[in-house]
Amino acid sequence: MQELLNSQRKKLTERSNALEAMVMVLKEETMSMTKALNPRIEELEGELALCQAVVGKVVLSVALNCEDVPNLKEFAGTRSTDNRQSEIGIWQEFQCELKG
Repeated sequence: MQELLNSQRKKLTERSNALEAMVMVLKEETMSMTKALNPRIEELEGELALCQAVVGKVVLSVALNCEDVPNLKEFAGTRSTDNRQSEIGIWQEFQCELKG
């Protein structure tokens, strides 16, 4: 019985050691990957800051004054597709006449 317990204990210790070794390898790989990616992340953060600054200046220079926007005419009635179709037909006729 004691031999069986010792054998199982030995197997568990070996598995534990193997898992610890795997964890250490994964930690090292993660650290290596992080070190490799940090310069690229810093570069992209700099580019992002530059883009944000440029977009901010463009937005500020394009800001509209409320006086520049015309008021909409109030809609009184309904629109039909028949009216729109006749307008399109008239436009097509005009284009044909202009080309001819």
